[in-house]
Amino acid sequence: MTGPIGRREFLLGGALGLGAANHIVATPARGAEVNCILLMLVGGPSHLDTWDMKPYAPAEIRGPFRPIRTNAPGIEISEILPRTARHADKFSLVRGVHHDAVAVHDAGYQAMQTGRVFRGGREHPHYGCVVSRLLGGRGTLPAHVLLPGPIGATGGNMPHGQGAGFLGKRHEPAAPDGGELRLRLASEDTRRRYGLNAFGQSCLLARQLVEAGVRFVTVNMFDTVFDRVTWDAHGYEPFHGLDRYRDTVGPMFDAAYSSLLDDLRAGGLLENTMTLALSEFGRTPRLNDAGGRDHWTGCWTVLMGGGPLRRGVVVGASDEIGAYPKDRPVTPAEIAATIYRAFGIDPQTELEDGGGNRIRLVAPGAAPIRELLA
Repeated sequence: MTGPIGRREFLLGGALGLGAANHIVATPARGAEVNCILLMLVGGPSHLDTWDMKPYAPAEIRGPFRPIRTNAPGIEISEILPRTARHADKFSLVRGVHHDAVAVHDAGYQAMQTGRVFRGGREHPHYGCVVSRLLGGRGTLPAHVLLPGPIGATGGNMPHGQGAGFLGKRHEPAAPDGGELRLRLASEDTRRRYGLNAFGQSCLLARQLVEAGVRFVTVNMFDTVFDRVTWDAHGYEPFHGLDRYRDTVGPMFDAAYSSLLDDLRAGGLLENTMTLALSEFGRTPRLNDAGGRDHWTGCWTVLMGGGPLRRGVVVGASDEIGAYPKDRPVTPAEIAATIYRAFGIDPQTELEDGGGNRIRLVAPGAAPIRELLA
């Protein structure tokens, strides 16, 4: 059964309607044009318990989990991500990410989705909004879609980094409105494989949107860090501890991300679709008194691969306790430059800010991560 849907039904049915996730009936996008799916891992995963483990460090550093091998030679990740470990040849790990913004969520959202830290005045635009402005979409489809919707403590205004910044409202991330797409139900097996939760169904929908021709899809793993089980594992009230990484958050990410990578590969889209798994910061190297970890901007790991980005490699390294970069430090500006270069956009492009000023996409001197560009 098919039929046109409006914006509300699109979001609820596709991203949140666990009993009725949808498949978009469209001709899959092929060819040289690059697409991107950005997964915003709201809350800030602990790199020491996921991607950059320190099994020989003292217990208060290494945490409760052990590393396991992946299918990429020499790469190990956490035991809480067994399915992802079987797909490590489809992404790369950048282990020396850091920024100098204050260690609060909104500043991190801004830094990691625009390449710059918001310090007042006009916000810098989101990567997807720049793609919308400079490259546009395909046909009547929007160029940038945000799933499942704005994040924030109350689900209200978009936090720093997810709006169009000075580009104007017409470049805000959107969702297709009524009549633009016709949907049919995906199989129960497919929906379960991604996970019957908002993040899993949003990742499924992101893949379908790219198949339909959307150039950039941003998926928020959570809509807030309050009153949720998220990556924000302080260990004290009202937040949870690292045990929920094993029981809830890890399996949620593991199912959705591995299914997304598998389906992109099977559908021939991995060669022209970047997948980014970013977070606003990492977690403190040393466990706190509650057995959790607090906010930390000194060093953490992001996942990047697909499209023109190399896969199955590790860029950089942290020190022996995961506190600071030991080798090849990477800034948000360099991540931004890499994303733009992959789209064929010069990172030093200047855009009009609406007030007669021209602003560079990326801070002067910030270069793409050469180890990721084939």
